[in-house]
Amino acid sequence: MRPFETVRALVLLVPLSAISLVHAAQPTWPDKPIRLVIGSAAGSGPDIIARLMADRLYGVWNQRVVVDPRPGVAGLLSADIVTRSAADGYTWMMLTSQLLVATNAYTNHKVNLARDFASISLIGSVPFVLVVNPQVPAKSVTELIELAKKSSPNLRYGSAGTGASEHLCGVLFNRMTNTSMLHVPYKGVGQAVADTVAREVHMTYGVLPAVISMVQAGRVRALGVTTRKRAALLPDVPAISEAVPGYENFGWYSVVAPTGTPQDVLAKVNGEMVKAVKEPAFGEQLKGLGIEIIGSSRAELDAFRADQTKRIAELVKAAGVSLQ
Repeated sequence: MRPFETVRALVLLVPLSAISLVHAAQPTWPDKPIRLVIGSAAGSGPDIIARLMADRLYGVWNQRVVVDPRPGVAGLLSADIVTRSAADGYTWMMLTSQLLVATNAYTNHKVNLARDFASISLIGSVPFVLVVNPQVPAKSVTELIELAKKSSPNLRYGSAGTGASEHLCGVLFNRMTNTSMLHVPYKGVGQAVADTVAREVHMTYGVLPAVISMVQAGRVRALGVTTRKRAALLPDVPAISEAVPGYENFGWYSVVAPTGTPQDVLAKVNGEMVKAVKEPAFGEQLKGLGIEIIGSSRAELDAFRADQTKRIAELVKAAGVSLQ
């Protein structure tokens, strides 16, 4: 080979060698801990689910998934934190039904869930339970409707706060049954349930894990669950839709990441999360919390989010909720 050709060949080979070295040096994701931000306090339902998932994924990747509770403004604080995080696969967020309510109820925020977050997976859903004080004469949803039509708005229902999912359960019930039971907001579902027991309000809609012990102890009477079918943990309690066809408003838990997160990372996380919830041992832990397991694909979560956004926006508008 002539000297000129030798030099030219070396010049052409150098970039190829450099490229090969760069690819060889790139770390395999994940090579450091991952942060999973939740919009509720430690010990809450989302926090418990997030920690179960974090433990399961540590066993897969040998990297910690650090659950980071950031309660505030009905979850909007956590969403704002995640939108300002790098879209590198190392920050996720638990997107719940309550956060979707908040983005519609609060007017002074810049979070756009459709624009700012890429879907990973819908983990599962959980019903709310319509519970009444045992002194309320209604023994069924049908009897409650009859009682409400005779005494509305004297019947009062508590919720975790104005614009909370429990509030919207009552709004939907009033709309679909042509009743006008009075909403009484509290600062949490625990207070609403306690005041139902104390007869300060007649009833409340509590997420299943928050009320099941009260139901089993007879301190409140469960009239119906808010999902289309009965809950496995309360098989003798009918769905409200059995008396009010079409009634449905449930809680749900999903995981998302900032828009722009690499597609291969999103696919990898989705695969492991779906695999986790389908495993008997892990699935039984979720079922023990009253959660109906879903484990969706990313496309299924996209469609679910679009449907829920429309539905919840209509309910928030019907409730007349506008918060600053």
